[in-house]
Amino acid sequence: MKNLIAPAICALLILLFPATRMQAQQTGKKAIYQLSVYHFKNSDQEARIDDYLQHALLPALHRTGHGTVGVFKPLANDTAADKTIYVLVTHPSINHALDIKQRLNKDREYPAKAAAFETAPHDNPPFVRVENILMEAFRFARQPSTPQLSGNKADHIFELRSYESATEKLYQSKVHMFNEGGEITLFKRLGFNAVFYGEVIAGSRMPNFWYMTSFNSLADRNEHWKTFGNDPEWKAMLAKPEYKNNVSRSDIILARSAGYSDL
Repeated sequence: MKNLIAPAICALLILLFPATRMQAQQTGKKAIYQLSVYHFKNSDQEARIDDYLQHALLPALHRTGHGTVGVFKPLANDTAADKTIYVLVTHPSINHALDIKQRLNKDREYPAKAAAFETAPHDNPPFVRVENILMEAFRFARQPSTPQLSGNKADHIFELRSYESATEKLYQSKVHMFNEGGEITLFKRLGFNAVFYGEVIAGSRMPNFWYMTSFNSLADRNEHWKTFGNDPEWKAMLAKPEYKNNVSRSDIILARSAGYSDL
C-alpha cells in the first residue's frame, strides 16, 4: 500500500501546484539534435543523396547506436532552384555529435558503401553543399517524440519552423514563451504531434531555434493551425507585452518523409 500512496501524492502535487509541474517537466538530460541540410540542383544529385542516405548513412547510424533518424523532402522542391533534403539525427551529448564521423569511419560497412558519394569527382559532385546545424533540446521538451499519425505515410506532413530574433534578450523571450509560457503545452493539447524543439548552438543564423510538428495530411495541418490561431490561450499568450517583437524572421518548411526514413 505504501508503494502506491507515494506516487499518488506526487501526482496530486504536480496537478495542484504549477511550479511542481514545471520542475517535473524540466528533469532529465537534454538531447542534442543534428539537422543536416543537403542542397542539390537536379534529379541526378537527389538520387545520389538518396542512395547514400538509404544504403550507407542510415544503416551505419543504426549500427552505431542511433535510434530514429528522420529524412524529409520539402514540398517546395518541385519548383525551387535550391532543392533540399533534411536529415534529423539525435545524440545523447555534444561529444557524441562531434564524434559521429569517427564512429562512421570505424563502422564495418560504411566506408565502402559511402565511397562513391564521398569520393565523387570535383566536376560531378553529388550535392551543391551541406549544412550542419547543432541544437540542444528545450527545457520543457528534453527528448524527441515519435509522432502518432494515422493514414497513409505518403500523405503525412512534417512542418519544420525556424525562428530568429533580433537580440539575445528577445530570443530568450521567445524560448520562454514556448517553455514556461505554455506554447509547448498548447501544442500538446491541440495534437500537433511535435517531434522536437531545439535551440541552435552552432549554425549559420543565430540566435535561432527550430522545431518540428507533424500531421496526417496537408488538410489536417491547415485545420490544426486554424484551431491554434483561434485558441483563447494562444491569443492571451500573444498579447503579453513580455513577448512582443520576439521573432524577427521565421521560416516554414512543409515536407514529406522519404520512403526509407524512420519517421
